[in-house]
Amino acid sequence: MTELLPDFPYHPDPVSTSVVIPSDAVCMCCGRGRGYIYTGPVYAVDDLADRLCPWCIANGDVAERFDAHFTGGTGLGDDVPIEVFSAVDRRTPGFPAWQEPRWFFHCGDGAAFLGRVGAAELADHPDALAALRREVSGRGRPPGQVERFLGALDRDDQPTAYLFRCRVCATHLAYADAT
Repeated sequence: MTELLPDFPYHPDPVSTSVVIPSDAVCMCCGRGRGYIYTGPVYAVDDLADRLCPWCIANGDVAERFDAHFTGGTGLGDDVPIEVFSAVDRRTPGFPAWQEPRWFFHCGDGAAFLGRVGAAELADHPDALAALRREVSGRGRPPGQVERFLGALDRDDQPTAYLFRCRVCATHLAYADAT
């Protein structure tokens, strides 16, 4: 029997994003088999891949015991309290990306990671698509090339986009990457 998963305000459904999966594995932090294991990125000296339960991530035990982080290379905006950044970086499941994953912050808070998306899924989020269009256009690409790139986004292949929603104003944000 498994326990109810902890609440992750900045990654509301880690099972649907496949970074938390059902498993009989025993957590390296608490020594318990709780029915789920974390499969996303972990930045720590120790090899913790596929050996942590979501509960030890949520309560901060992994971060404390192993000096672990779950987001890499994320910059902090001036309006984001360090406590918010720490909650995202040290007590929220991360996600794998083709390059170094990055996390969005908006309205002085961490955004909620919703998952990988392609062009089809982005059509339902015109605010995120517009932001991506601005970002890709800002790299000096001509408009036709920008639209071809956006049209080629694929949830399961590359290039892909990563969708977030601001927890304050509900604006959707996204970035895209590939190898």
